Amino acid sequence: MIQDKALHSSWPRKLRERQEKKLVQALAQQLQDGKRREREEKKRRREENMKRRLENERKAEVVQVIRNPLKLKRAKKKQLRRVEKRDTLALLQKAPVRTKAAME
Repeated sequence: MIQDKALHSSWPRKLRERQEKKLVQALAQQLQDGKRREREEKKRRREENMKRRLENERKAEVVQVIRNPLKLKRAKKKQLRRVEKRDTLALLQKAPVRTKAAME
């Protein structure tokens, strides 16, 4: 006589399968969290590097303050492309303007 397979599985087997399923899901979640953390860390490092690079470029710049705006009208197109507007208050405070009275 041939016995057919039961239509339902046994209770211990169901518990074991549930436990295995939970372990697999936990492992998958852990891997996803690791990848997400790595992406966030990479993004943060990239932003820090860009910020540091920009600061270093600003420090290395040679700046010449144009006090007479009429010079810009006489400048050629090629020169005007290189002119950038910046907040020069800090630069003006570092280097005070010399006058004849101050030199005497």
